Amino acid sequence: MAKKILFINQEISPYVPESEMSNMGRLVPQKVVEKGFEIRTFMPKWGNINERRGQLHEVIRLSGMNLIINETDHPLIIKVASMQACRTQVYFIDNDDYFTKRQMGLDESGKPYADNGERAIFFARGVLETVKKLRWVPDVIHCQGWMSYVVPLFVKAAYCDEPSFANAKVVTSLFGNQLPGTVCDDFRDCIAFRNVNADMLSGFSEKFGYDDLAKLAIDYSDGVIEASDDIDAGVSKYLRDSGKPFVEYPGDDFAQAYANFYEKVLS
Repeated sequence: MAKKILFINQEISPYVPESEMSNMGRLVPQKVVEKGFEIRTFMPKWGNINERRGQLHEVIRLSGMNLIINETDHPLIIKVASMQACRTQVYFIDNDDYFTKRQMGLDESGKPYADNGERAIFFARGVLETVKKLRWVPDVIHCQGWMSYVVPLFVKAAYCDEPSFANAKVVTSLFGNQLPGTVCDDFRDCIAFRNVNADMLSGFSEKFGYDDLAKLAIDYSDGVIEASDDIDAGVSKYLRDSGKPFVEYPGDDFAQAYANFYEKVLS
């Protein structure tokens, strides 16, 4: 039986402009399907995505849930489109406040949004709740980009008893060009959910930054992939000191390296 890989991507081209991350968001699922794996793919419904051109439509049966973050209700909207390259669908996590009316990680003036950490928490919980509704049980959860870096913590601590995720292994891809500054001022308050609480971030700086987000993902992942050749030096050292299995940047010949790594973390 084919192993199931859940991709949780920050960016996928052609829905957003081409970049190293968005190209990998498209190519990795495509190549993994060619290797015989079954996949599901998620990304945020960023405000710069053209819904008509991308042929997105809302999935009513999956939408309608409210996620409470920092004592505030946030409606979860799920949209879907077909990704022809890998003959599968892409599910989009949407919310008017966090995504529809916004750009991606940076605002119109080129500065990181002050609540990016809160947006990442909403995205992570939105993906995991939707996968539960799909009744699809992944063998590996592969997170690509800082927007997905809260997922490993939630899988291992908040959703660990859920049948959909109890046996799942988590792989995180690290990229270069980390955003500057803190992910949000009240990140420790926003992250509280089930067994996850602020005490789990006690080893990190008070001003929780994007490098801390990457380190948090490393802590709760079963394996890590260096998806760029310019990973932040501090994050790279943290990875090596962690003792976690990892793949050094494989370059263009990544498909077999990724497939082999999935089998390694599953064994």
